[in-house]
Amino acid sequence: MMLELIDTAFLITAFVTLFVVIDPIGTAPLFLALTQGMDPAKRRMVGIRACVIAAILLALFGLAGEDFLRFIGISMPAFQIAGGLLLFLTALDMLFDRRSARRKDHTEEGDGHQADDPSVFPLAMPLIAGPGAMATMVLLIGEAGRTPQGMALVTGVMLVVIALVLIAFLLAGPIERMLRRTGTMVMTRLFGLLLAALSVQFVLNGASAIGILPQTGAGL
Repeated sequence: MMLELIDTAFLITAFVTLFVVIDPIGTAPLFLALTQGMDPAKRRMVGIRACVIAAILLALFGLAGEDFLRFIGISMPAFQIAGGLLLFLTALDMLFDRRSARRKDHTEEGDGHQADDPSVFPLAMPLIAGPGAMATMVLLIGEAGRTPQGMALVTGVMLVVIALVLIAFLLAGPIERMLRRTGTMVMTRLFGLLLAALSVQFVLNGASAIGILPQTGAGL
């Protein structure tokens, strides 16, 4: 996709995709569990540090991920298809509420080391900058044409989503009380359905790029 084709619709698609994959609302309760017993100042610093580390990881993988893939002999269409399938599995986890259980497992792994700083593991990775988010960065930058402007736009969208994660961390308590269990379940399933549709589009784009399907002009 050339720079002139990067329009508001693409930016909205990029934002929605990253928002759904990173899931700021879903990470907020786990942040509370991982920082239980910390004073507000320390909890705030842990949240800021986790978001900064996650943003750096996603930016680096988005900018250099395709070059690394090329180095090991993986084409971008192949990665689009594989990434789309990975995102589809993530969507299924969200639709059937398996994602929360997996994230709670990561949380429990961190509970045994509560004296340690949980900002790197499991907060920054894999709760924020997980495999799905890294794959999404590479896919979106590929769709943007890998121009400096396109990379900057996608990275900017990612930083906006990470900023929302930080806001969710800082407001984790009020959000949890406001949504309650039912509200969280409804939003998770809605985001999961949306992510499933977006992941299928990634697969269609990759299949079209290698000639399996005809070009439909419905790229991201």
